[in-house]
Amino acid sequence: MTTQLFIDGGWTTASAEPIATYNPATAEVIDEVGSASSSDVDAAVDAARRALGSADWAGLLPVQRARLLFRLADLIEQNADELARLETLDQGQPIGVSRAVSVTGAAEHFRYYAGWVTKIEGTVSPISYPDTLHYTKREPIGVTALITPWNFPLMILAWKLAPALATGNTVVIKPSEVTPLTSIRLVELCVEAGIPAGVVNLVTGDGSVGAMLSSHRGIDHLSYTGSTAVGRLITHASADSNLKRLTLELGGKAPSIIAADANIDAAVAGNIGGGMLNSGQVCAAYTRFYVDRSREAEFVDKLAAGVAGMRLGAGIDESTQLGPLVSAKHLGHVERLVAAGVAEGAEVVTGGNRAERDGYFFEPTVFTGVTDEMTIVHEEIFGPVLSVLAYDGVDELDALIARANDTEYGLAATVWTTDIATSQRLANGIKAGAVFVNMPPVPDMAAPWGGYKASGWGREMGPQAIDAYTETKAVWLHYGS
Repeated sequence: MTTQLFIDGGWTTASAEPIATYNPATAEVIDEVGSASSSDVDAAVDAARRALGSADWAGLLPVQRARLLFRLADLIEQNADELARLETLDQGQPIGVSRAVSVTGAAEHFRYYAGWVTKIEGTVSPISYPDTLHYTKREPIGVTALITPWNFPLMILAWKLAPALATGNTVVIKPSEVTPLTSIRLVELCVEAGIPAGVVNLVTGDGSVGAMLSSHRGIDHLSYTGSTAVGRLITHASADSNLKRLTLELGGKAPSIIAADANIDAAVAGNIGGGMLNSGQVCAAYTRFYVDRSREAEFVDKLAAGVAGMRLGAGIDESTQLGPLVSAKHLGHVERLVAAGVAEGAEVVTGGNRAERDGYFFEPTVFTGVTDEMTIVHEEIFGPVLSVLAYDGVDELDALIARANDTEYGLAATVWTTDIATSQRLANGIKAGAVFVNMPPVPDMAAPWGGYKASGWGREMGPQAIDAYTETKAVWLHYGS
């Protein structure tokens, strides 16, 4: 496949030095990907600006723009096997996850927002001025930069690109340099679908390329998914340049609360699914388990047995349940935080070490004896590491809610109980953008996604993404004498 930049409808060689991308299951180089310079970024932004008002794009009828997105969804499905294998090769996730979550999710996001194109409406307001018609209309923000992470590169690009195109914007895509390959392939499919030149542009490279986009005065809106630390840098860069609109989906440290009346077997299965998906490399992964003390021993025993029995291996192997971490750098990050947990007095029930095999593998790990002040309770590990804490019964729910909220993050949370009153009391009290009851954290294209506090600004997916990628214009028409 090509590993060049895509600017104004053509593939072009990057000006800066290329960057290697690795297979995390083997630590072997897959390919080298171009790295954009400031002149490359300027060219991509200029191309997007020209295309924004072109007859080929702005002149499309809504039904014509919708047809392009439906076509792109079809192409993703037609190339599903290739995309899934490429995602697994570059990112490491099990091939079943690549097929069922990443590729299927990407296609469904384009199909969902294709349906929205013909339904983006304004309003008529009953204003208190005589002989005056007041109405609103939705317009594209303009040129939007889409900066995507390395954990679900294809699907997260889809949930940004689909609403951006549905609302008539033009884009400059910057995928993570760690996992760029499916983003490149998706741009090729955009061309095949017939999306006009300049509407979709791609610049690859490291964080310096993202920084160029963050501070670029030609970017009107930027959507970023990634770490809170980088989100803060983007916010400063936006403020210091042109106050571009921002949509930020940042870090998470999701609590999972297991009540005394919970179905423990279901809670264990759901929390393994919610904590170990993609080797824990999920912003909404369940990582802090608050278990009623009367059920703690049972929960810990079953949780440890469940994760210890997971089959580690290369994602391309159909039998793999837990793949590698994405890079040597990230493996080192997980190792350091696990070591901090041990040093601070937490007990490793199972796992706790780098796996003895090629690639970037870490054993699924369960900690018990964890207390609220420990580093592993507050810092985002983003790996297959679960920490169990205890609480004392339903009478302590207010204190439990405070413990669950004692974090800078607020992306997701889960509650496991058979009592509707307990579920609602906890769901209402937890400060998070999404609270799941008796289920793993699986986003859906029709539901809003985003966080409270340091987990980000704004919402993606659902009708809320239409708001994120449009400006509301008010028109006042006086028809009196």
